[in-house]
Amino acid sequence: MSRIAVIGGGISGLAAAHRLMELDARANVSVFESSHRLGGALATEAVDGFRIESGPDSMLSQLPWGVELCRRIGFADELIGTNSEHRQTWVVRAGRLIPLPEGLAIMAPRRLWPTVRSPILSVRGKLRLACERFIRRRTDTTDESLADFATRRVGRETFERLVQPLVSGIYMADPRRLSIQAAMPRFAAMEAEHGSLIRAARRLARTNRKTSAEEKPSPIPSSMFVAPRTGMESLVTALAQRLPTGSIHRNSTVEELVQKQENGWQVRGQTARSRFDENFDAVILATPSNRSAQLLQRIDASLASELSDITHSGCIIVTLAFVRDDIAHPLNGHGFVVPHVEQRDIVACTFSSVKYAERAPEGQVLLRVFLGGAMRPDLMELDDDNAVIAVVLRELNQLIGLSGQPGLVRVHRWSNVMPQYHVGHLVRMSSIEASVAMISGLELAGNSYRGVGIPHCIHSGEQAAESILKAVGRTRQSDFESEN
Repeated sequence: MSRIAVIGGGISGLAAAHRLMELDARANVSVFESSHRLGGALATEAVDGFRIESGPDSMLSQLPWGVELCRRIGFADELIGTNSEHRQTWVVRAGRLIPLPEGLAIMAPRRLWPTVRSPILSVRGKLRLACERFIRRRTDTTDESLADFATRRVGRETFERLVQPLVSGIYMADPRRLSIQAAMPRFAAMEAEHGSLIRAARRLARTNRKTSAEEKPSPIPSSMFVAPRTGMESLVTALAQRLPTGSIHRNSTVEELVQKQENGWQVRGQTARSRFDENFDAVILATPSNRSAQLLQRIDASLASELSDITHSGCIIVTLAFVRDDIAHPLNGHGFVVPHVEQRDIVACTFSSVKYAERAPEGQVLLRVFLGGAMRPDLMELDDDNAVIAVVLRELNQLIGLSGQPGLVRVHRWSNVMPQYHVGHLVRMSSIEASVAMISGLELAGNSYRGVGIPHCIHSGEQAAESILKAVGRTRQSDFESEN
């Protein structure tokens, strides 16, 4: 019977632990979580009829790993899609909310006419975008920043007014440093395969229409984003409940890893009451790369250095509840994003109670506002919640019109939680993975490596589990092969 330690009780670690048990019920799995709760950034508060997410509020359904896990644990019926009646997203221009052109996928419009009609871009910007089909594809295969890629393909104005705010809303990143190959490889692939983003988007749209017509009914909602009906933390709870009793150790901080000469690992740490020192056959580090670097410093200093080089940004999420009549804007959509060139103090705002059902009582609305990120690290230094709330209320009043005060406010601060996939990230990852492969019984998992979304985290954890089981020779090979 293999003893396997999973360090980190976020969604990546829980997915890893679940996959270990799914593939080998004989495995002895221990999950060590330093805090009193599981899930990391996935946390939901239910209060007075509101459901407040302190971190991510949904996951992308087009990436299969999240919804597939939900199917396997009997959680698929709990997933709901976004509001199909009010799907609009807005972009701020000159202090006004302008609808995002229909059919625009970040920088690849499936139809050009809605963008041409939109006041978001100037005539010059629209002409430059229309010329994208005639821009030669890049033949150099070296990495490129997202800003350079987008500016080269669709022009600077489209980048500044559309691409940057949409990307920053996902990564809280500076596109001038963000790697197109690591963060948004599908756009690089669209250029390489079709020579044009517009041409590729149109072909993809035709393929999707044909595929949709042929698809069989599914219990999973068809919207691009899905979320558990009762909030993201319910997915964490469902996963934890599938693990064996006694396998999860909360308030257990791992302080040191020791690789034993005869194979295996010693995991040493501290709980609130005592120290622990346990032996394991293998270890999955499902912690942020900077924390993993600390634990691996004595084992492989070069690997630890490369892990430390993956930088992270932070953000502040402010959630506010208002009486519906106290907001002038119709709120007939999912929210808005704010271009950096607008020089405002917020990055984006989600109309949570419009985006998803059962997020607010009748006659009330719930908004989530994002500040900080790599483009505005100065706002992370506002350590007074009242100052942060004042900034948010000022911005909301100017953009959507407020005539009353919020009845409920929550401020959630997340420091250094969003990995920044800078140019060269994939080269670094190849080196990191080669180093890890040389260390017997070790795997890494989490959003620091090959994807920041919840589906990517789940996939990362499951891949780590599969690799570990192969390494310790306990995989039920027939089961593994049938599922892959």
